[in-house]
Amino acid sequence: MSTINEAPRAHPSTHNPWPMAIITVLGVAAAIAMAVIGSGALGGTAVAEAAGGALSADATPLAPAGTAFSIWSVIYAGLAAYALWQLTPTARASERQRVLRPWAILSAFLNAGWLFTVQFDALWLSVLVIVALLAVLIRIMYILGRPRTGGVIELILTDGTFGLYFGWVLVATFANTWATLSAAGVTALEEIPLGVVGIVVAGVVAAVAALLDGGRIAPALATSWGLAWIAVARTGGRFDSDTLVWTAAAAAAVVLLVAVARRATVARTNQPAA
Repeated sequence: MSTINEAPRAHPSTHNPWPMAIITVLGVAAAIAMAVIGSGALGGTAVAEAAGGALSADATPLAPAGTAFSIWSVIYAGLAAYALWQLTPTARASERQRVLRPWAILSAFLNAGWLFTVQFDALWLSVLVIVALLAVLIRIMYILGRPRTGGVIELILTDGTFGLYFGWVLVATFANTWATLSAAGVTALEEIPLGVVGIVVAGVVAAVAALLDGGRIAPALATSWGLAWIAVARTGGRFDSDTLVWTAAAAAAVVLLVAVARRATVARTNQPAA
């Protein structure tokens, strides 16, 4: 993550970045198309209705309200713009982007793969895939600790997009695992006290991630978004609970506050001495 900078590796001056840049565009485009098909957006089964409704907004205490998933529109738009930006001279000349491209493509295909595992009711496989996706995104967050050369555009298209991606998948991993265990018959996870524990653990993990990555705002925003919509979902339905509402809302606020505080500390530390 941003506090761990990797030393740039030298590569031959004859290196031609065009092929990988084009592969990135084609790969991300194909993965997004697969994801749209797998999500049921073109007439198939919606994710909330697949796998017997195990991932619906009212399936477990950790399930976010359906509106939370609108964040994918932003993430997909960011991934598409990121891929197209790879064709620019700035991106093609960037060592940071050279290292990032294969992981970016892999993350997009893992996301598409996750949607298809759900469509085929393979919940346990979906857990393995989303954990693999989270691991890839953690790797990407470390890569983003390298120096930027593309200015604000790179900050938005790369750090912003993958930051939101990582933050959302962090919450989704908890929700996915909770839903899979619950569907497998671990009914204790449907009790309010364990729901509180799950939300607290998710918030703590997200806060630790914010500390380790130097207080990146995009991941914290996405995680807080997910936690806030868990709070909204608990205001009614099967798991209506004021305790869960306030726990999720507090977790969302804490994650944001930790990120902002960490960011401010890093900024002060990096200020040149007078």
